[in-house]
Order: sequence, then C-alpha cells, then structure tokens
Amino acid sequence: MSAVDKKIVRKWVAQQAGPGRRAALPSIVFGLLITTLGITQAWLVAVLLAAAITHTSQSIQRIFIELGVAIVLRAICQYLQDVSATRAGIAARRRLRREVLESIVAEGPGLLRRRHSSAIASLIVDRIEVLDGYFARWMPASVQWIASPCIVLLGLAFLAPHVIWIFAICGLAVPVAQAIFGIGAGLAARNQFLAMTRLQTRFLDRVRGIATIVIAGAVDREASALQEKADDLRQRTMRILRIAFLSSAAIDIAMVAAIIALVISEGVTLRHGSMTMPELARALVALLLVPEFFAPLRALALAYQDRAHASGAAEAMNDLIQPDAMASATIPFESRSITIRVSNVSFSWNATRGPVLQQVNFDVRPGEILVLEGRSGAGKSTLIELLLGFIQPGDGNIFFDGHDIAKLAPRTIAGSLAWIGQKPVIFAGTLRENILFGKPTASEQDMQAALKAAAIDSYLPDLPSGLDTVIGEGGFGLSGGQAQRIAIARAYLKDAPILLLDEPTAHLDPVTEQGIVNALAQLAKGRTVVLCSHSRALRALGTRVLQLERGCLLEHAA
Repeated sequence: MSAVDKKIVRKWVAQQAGPGRRAALPSIVFGLLITTLGITQAWLVAVLLAAAITHTSQSIQRIFIELGVAIVLRAICQYLQDVSATRAGIAARRRLRREVLESIVAEGPGLLRRRHSSAIASLIVDRIEVLDGYFARWMPASVQWIASPCIVLLGLAFLAPHVIWIFAICGLAVPVAQAIFGIGAGLAARNQFLAMTRLQTRFLDRVRGIATIVIAGAVDREASALQEKADDLRQRTMRILRIAFLSSAAIDIAMVAAIIALVISEGVTLRHGSMTMPELARALVALLLVPEFFAPLRALALAYQDRAHASGAAEAMNDLIQPDAMASATIPFESRSITIRVSNVSFSWNATRGPVLQQVNFDVRPGEILVLEGRSGAGKSTLIELLLGFIQPGDGNIFFDGHDIAKLAPRTIAGSLAWIGQKPVIFAGTLRENILFGKPTASEQDMQAALKAAAIDSYLPDLPSGLDTVIGEGGFGLSGGQAQRIAIARAYLKDAPILLLDEPTAHLDPVTEQGIVNALAQLAKGRTVVLCSHSRALRALGTRVLQLERGCLLEHAA
C-alpha cells in the first residue's frame, strides 16, 4: 500500500472512530464484565478442584451456587454483548450506505465516467456489508485486547501473583506476531477485493453484451477469460485464509508456552513438598485463566481481517463521499413556477481537451420552451447535466429563482425538475410500478390522467395484463415509443416546474415521434422547459432558440 493509500485509510479510520466507538461502547462494557466473571468462575472451579484433590472440607454447596450464578451472569453478558455488537454493525452499515447513496445522487451519472457501475454496486453491497465485522468485532476487540488481559493480570495479582511474569511475557509475544501477519493480511484482503471487483465488472459487461458475444462466436473465449478471473479470486481468497491460519497458530503457540511454563513453575513447587489446598487452588486458577487471558487476543486476530477489509473500503469511498455535498442547504421552492438563469458558465471535462462550454449566458422563464441547437459534441447534453446538478460549472453560476444550485441539496434540485432523455430507464417490474416511479403515492385518478396525457391508454388494451403487465429489464418487451411514453407519464405525475428534454424522440419513426411530440406539448404547458433535439417537429415547440457551436453561444434567435 502506498503512502497516499495509508494516509487515506488513517483519515477514514479517524472519521469512523467517534461514531464507531460510541456504538461499540456497550459491547466493550459487556466484554469487560465477561472477563471479570470469567476470573470469578475460574477461581471457584479451582477451589472446587483443589478441595476435591486435597480432600479438604469446604462448603461445596455454597461454592456450587456461586459458580452457577457466575455462569448464568456470564451467559447473559455474552448474549447482551452479541446483541449490542450486532446493533452497532447494523447502525454503521446503514449510516455508510446512506452517505454513499447521497454521494452518488449528488454526483449523478458523471460518476459513471470514472467508476464502473459494478464497482459502485460492489461498494454499496459487498464492501459496506463486510464492514459489519469492523464495527461489530474489530472496534470492541481493539479495546478489549488491552483492557481484558490487564483485568486478568489484576486478578492474578490477588490470586497468584508469582505467575504474572509468565502471562506478561507470552502475552507480549502475540502482538508482535500479529503485526507481522497483519501487514500481509491487509495487502491480501485489498488484492482480493480488487480481484472480485474485476470479476464483477467483466461479468456484468459480458451479460450486457451477450448478443454481441454470441454473434461474434466468442463464447468459449469469454468463458475462459471469466474462468481465469474466478481462479485469480479463488487463489487470493486462499492466501487470506493461509495468513489467518498462521495468525491463529501464533496465539496457540503462545498459549501452549504459557501452560508449559506454568506447569514447570508449579511442578517445581510441588516437587519440593506437598501443596496446601490454597496453594493448589492458586496454581489451578493460573492454568484456568490462560484461555481467558488469550481470548481477547484471539478475538483481535480473528477481527484483523475485518480491519483489512476496512482499508479497502476506505480507499473505495475516499473519492466518492463528498462532505460538502452532504452539508448543502435545503432551500424549498415555494413557487410552482421557476425561472432558470445561466450566468457566465464555463465547463471542461478535461483541461487538456479544452472547454466544452465557454461563457454561456441565458435565462428561461415559466411558460417558455428554450431549444438548444448544435452539432453533436457542441455541449448541449453537458449543459443539461449542469442544469440537473450532476456536474458543477468550472466558472459561472446557475440559478433557480435566484438560488445558486451549487448551494442547494441534491434532493431539492431533483424535486424541482423532471428529465426525459434519449433512452428512459425502465425497471424490471410491472407497467404500473414503472409509471408510479415518478410519484409512488399517486392516486388512481392521477394515474389515469397520466396515462391519457402520455397516450399510454392507446396501447394499454394491447398488453396482456394491462397496467400489471410485467416488463423485462431495460424495457424488454416495449418499443422505443412506448418506453418514452412511460417517461412522459412519470414526468406528468411528478408535476415538477422545470422540464428538461434531451433528444426524447431520437431513433423513433416519424409517426411515433409525432405522438411523442403531441404528448410533450401538453406536458410542457406552464413549465420552464429546456429542450435539446435535432428533430424539426420538436424544435417547432420552442419559443426561443439557443445556438451552440463548440461550447460557445453563437446565436440567440426568436
């Protein structure tokens, strides 16, 4: 891992330390109580065994009762620790997913220009999911591996002070071994996630392009390539397991060394004379506390892989979560009509390729339809993305009713506009579900009005189950015109004051296009509309025309 990566991980860990430790505090407290009760339990068992070996008369009944109480209390604390740890993990994952999703919404489709969709999905699902161990196990273990052994040593100071040095020496050897194996575990976990992301990316791309692969006769070649990626992931996973085995073996060796040292130490005492019952009890309690002493160290070793997963997740989230976007002010638009003003806006995707937009100025009032004209690559779609808030201007400002959208929360911007692009996103589900995506709480009356406004009622009788007809992923089973009408119905239900249209009739035949134009004309009434299109029929709807050429405003015609 490079110095930059380490800095990213340290920063992320520092950010998560506060909320993570607060959530893990109950689990830590219960863990320390478990250790304390474990010492009590070990002492009571040692007394019982010593009494039985030396045939010493003791109040066995009272000790059994005390031991039973200790066992029950420890079981209760163990249960409460597990519950609190689970809740801490759930709360952390919910918080991280909310932050990541808000960041994705804030950045919009621009994110897909630098991150593959499968990598984003892997982050939201897989990488955040494995962080459950970081917050539920690693966070408590990172405190308990020091605090719990210290409690055991404190107990030994009263019960068997002469063996403390054995525990201390063997215990100090464990962190040294963990540090050595931990370096390899972190690197192995990072490489495993990279291999898994590469496999997911390749698999998703090939599923999307399955028709092209079949027609090109590349099925066997692609299957072999996927097999290679899967084998690489398997090998990296096995490497992590080997490191985990070696880490666990180091603790086992330390435990065996402690037991051997105790047996030798107490054996010397026993050889020089018979032990009294209290001496035997102290010797036995020392042996019984060996597992208790090393249990927190073993828990830390088992959770170290969770810490390694956190390193990979920190790098993945570093360029995604944007605190500035999260802190944006939410300024509600009380008016149902919004004026758009673009002031001296310039934008560049890449400094070496030059600006896409240069010093663009215009305004659009409610009831106006501004048509953006220009060749492909002139900057029309980029301007639409700027209005959507998906990207921010390099220079200049965009205002909605006098509010700079750079200072608005993404939800506020999204709530004020509707967008219909070249190819609307159709989800796998029923026709009804896809239309209601624009407004899930819409009434049946509103639904019927949207169907009529988008002219969906014209082809609804031809569908096998009407509104409950199941549509395949990506609109499979629908024509391009039918999919666009669903997008129009969504926009109608949303009833936003701003309407942005980006080539909504591209690739449609003239008859279908005219039907879509008529539906859009009804939808645009009273709204602030910005329209990008090469279609003459759509341009005829415009009240004003803005001519763009290589990002520059050449003509502002009526």
